[in-house]
Amino acid sequence: MSVSALESLRRHQTKTTHRIHSLPQLVLMPHSRCNCRCLMCDIWQANSVKHELTREDLEQQMGSLRNLHVQRVVLSGGEALMHQNLWLLCELLRELNPEMQITLLSTGLLLKVFAADVVKWCDEVIVSIDGSPEIHNAVRRVPRAFERLAEGIAALRAERSGYPVSARCVLQRTNFRDLPNIIEAAHAIGLNRISFMAADVSSTAFNRPEPWQEPRVSEVALDPAETQEFARVVEDVIQRFATDFDSHFISENPAKLRRLPRYYDALNGLGELPQTVCNAPWVSSVVEADGTVRPCFFHKALGNIHEQPLDQILNSPEAIAFRRDLDVTVNPTCKACVCTLSLGRRSPA
Repeated sequence: MSVSALESLRRHQTKTTHRIHSLPQLVLMPHSRCNCRCLMCDIWQANSVKHELTREDLEQQMGSLRNLHVQRVVLSGGEALMHQNLWLLCELLRELNPEMQITLLSTGLLLKVFAADVVKWCDEVIVSIDGSPEIHNAVRRVPRAFERLAEGIAALRAERSGYPVSARCVLQRTNFRDLPNIIEAAHAIGLNRISFMAADVSSTAFNRPEPWQEPRVSEVALDPAETQEFARVVEDVIQRFATDFDSHFISENPAKLRRLPRYYDALNGLGELPQTVCNAPWVSSVVEADGTVRPCFFHKALGNIHEQPLDQILNSPEAIAFRRDLDVTVNPTCKACVCTLSLGRRSPA
């Protein structure tokens, strides 16, 4: 999406004043539950607690979204497709701005069921993939999860030829050796692109009241010997899949992919964490299913939309001070982050 001169000015004002003049991306978590039980995520453990953002919740924030000049809404989760009627929220967003871009993040299990509505309301889908079929199913701990994902992608394409579907993959102890097979599986099910990240084992995101401790960390993170093996797997992938890097089917360039073993090395006390490049708190925000507002998935809450409008929360004195004082290169939460955003600028490896 091209950025107008006025929008560029708004973003510049945000950067220089730390007051949000433009929020290009808003992440909504419409539904708190998930239909997977992934090894590296605890969201599913709170499935008995059902939170949803209602149409009324969103209606009350339309003025804020207009004032903040939101251009893209990312529907995250949990699994957004478990919402009672996700399409009422999408309809409201399009009423606010017919040009609003809507991205759906999904486990893929319900894509076949809702294919027609997904294609109607969402501009793209980003699915989670954790391995070739057997490993993906083991990580997700759901029977036929890979097969249902593949069927869902096929259903979307049956509704609209060429409909864009990409994937994210968390590489961790269970699946890092499967990296070459993951790339081949991504081609086989017709993905447009795939991106890779390390597992978050240090934050309170993803329904963790407290950061993980041992032995939970070791179930997901790599030990020193595995990290060395991972580095060799990455080098092999860089050689074998050179055309996929050149075509950007693999979103990361080789230097960025090499950051993943370095991240696990750092967790083992062997070297420094790769430098973080991120501007998420200045260009994005997260609204959780219970109304909690965060600058990103990992930092502390700034407020709740059931108590204040979103624009007032994001531009409160406390929120402005948070952004003004935040140095992502030294902040402990940012340094350990595995899910950075660098919207509108190119980030170095």
